[in-house]
Amino acid sequence: MTTTALGTDERWRIIDHERADLARLLESLSPEEWERPTRCGDWRVRDVAAHLTVAARSTYRWALREFVRARGDVDRMIHDSAVREAERPVAEIVANLRAITGSRHLAPGTTPREALLDILVHGQDIALALGAERRMPPRAARDAAERVWTMRFPPRPWPLPKARLVATDVDWTRGRGEEIRGPISALLLLLTGRTAAAEEHLDRARPTGP
Repeated sequence: MTTTALGTDERWRIIDHERADLARLLESLSPEEWERPTRCGDWRVRDVAAHLTVAARSTYRWALREFVRARGDVDRMIHDSAVREAERPVAEIVANLRAITGSRHLAPGTTPREALLDILVHGQDIALALGAERRMPPRAARDAAERVWTMRFPPRPWPLPKARLVATDVDWTRGRGEEIRGPISALLLLLTGRTAAAEEHLDRARPTGP
């Protein structure tokens, strides 16, 4: 199995492209579409979009303040900061997403791999809520899937499937057990807890052999 990760420069080029492309989609939305619920917990489209602008503008001081405000709960910190940011006018949310295109700033404690994972998966959250199709670059999706599979810090928030995952469009296989085959984009959604959206594109088969 080939597990070659993307180079840092290529990873950033993809992040920039995904941010700019998502900004174009967002600026075309109606007021009703901005309020649509996503499959990302109780987040609306505007909450997800706002979240994507926060990390690239955050500082250690901001993170510490938000961490204290959330009483040490990282998930609550991420959720509440996104919801507060989503109170901005939608034009400002789009402008902030455009403004971080080309930025190399990262949230404290993260790397470009988390930034890539974030824009790919949350871009899908928004597209799914809108009934739109948003293609993931397969090599980028493989890089993100490998990051999820090997994630130790920050702790992985999703349990790994007890199965053998086999991508059908790139060279990537992980795990043991029941075989689940499909495009790497669908496997990435499965790995990040978007099971219902992933299942539409996956095939399952029991392992063969002794």
